[in-house]
Amino acid sequence: MELGLYTFGERTLDPDLGRPPTAEERLKRLLEEAELAEAVGLGVYAVGEHHREEYVVSAPAVVLAAIAARTKRIRLSSAVVVLSSDDPIRVFQQFATLDLLSGGRAELMVGRGSFIESFPLFGYDLRDYEALFEEKLALLLKIREEEKVYWPGGRFTKPIPGLGVYPRPKQNPLPLWVAAGGSPESAVRAGRLGLPLVLGIIAGSPKRFLPFVELYRKTAQEHGHTPRLALAAHGFLAEDDSEAFRLALPAFLQVMNKIGRERGWRPLTPEYFAWSRTLEGADFIGDPERVAEKVLYWHELFRPERLLLQLTVGTLPHARVLKAIELLGTEVLPRVRRALVAQEASPGQGHGLQGSQLRLSTG
Repeated sequence: MELGLYTFGERTLDPDLGRPPTAEERLKRLLEEAELAEAVGLGVYAVGEHHREEYVVSAPAVVLAAIAARTKRIRLSSAVVVLSSDDPIRVFQQFATLDLLSGGRAELMVGRGSFIESFPLFGYDLRDYEALFEEKLALLLKIREEEKVYWPGGRFTKPIPGLGVYPRPKQNPLPLWVAAGGSPESAVRAGRLGLPLVLGIIAGSPKRFLPFVELYRKTAQEHGHTPRLALAAHGFLAEDDSEAFRLALPAFLQVMNKIGRERGWRPLTPEYFAWSRTLEGADFIGDPERVAEKVLYWHELFRPERLLLQLTVGTLPHARVLKAIELLGTEVLPRVRRALVAQEASPGQGHGLQGSQLRLSTG
């Protein structure tokens, strides 16, 4: 299983600065985080598109191109491109260009968008939320498959009479993932199309997503495809377990409760946040031992090929974020690899999680 990071380039209150970092400061930090992620052996760095004041990444391909110039091996992905409010031709061209610049390391993750700011910004009607994604994903797949594109047009896209879309990426086909938050329709769509799925689990019990994953895998197999699953979640690490919780708590509360007020969610409390880092919760908050144990537990539940963590849910001191990345790569990743190798050597033994379940269940 591969470990990686994703970020939206948040710029909320920095406890060290006493203010949010500027957009320029945050982008510089983001580049440093990506460089370190590669240096400590993480496999993927992904950036997500948003159009809000508190996030600095509205053009993922541009940011990823800057990262590509500073790295050599790490995979570079969106997380996500909001395809519904974008032009599939330009999206493909941007990520094909990124793929060429990076030596074949680009990946494209698309979704409908958890936030809706891009729809009015680019003149789309939210009543077309589902239809926009369906049509534009179909066109994107057509462009990915054919150099000369014949497209009849639709409600939201114009006809393309056998025209070339250039440049073509180094990877053929360009890796394309669909991101989802747990709706059955998303699982069926990805499975039917044979596309790899990224499932975001950011609240509640991870076990409630098991039927969703089963539906995706069953649908993919019924349509002759091999299912591929990745997971995305929130997290933060420190050398001391309680220190990780103490540092992450105010940043998480600020961000999640602001979003919660907009969406009518119940407030995130310190008590819930403490529960969320147990095995039954969704957050990877703690020291390397706790986080590694939880990674292995999710591996047992879901058998994903990739897990992406967002370590910057709200602004934390930059030095602490860099330390969290270092711990994920130098402490968590080796523990996970050793456990998975041992499991392969002794099938049926699991990961020896009984003791870790006891520890994690205590918060």
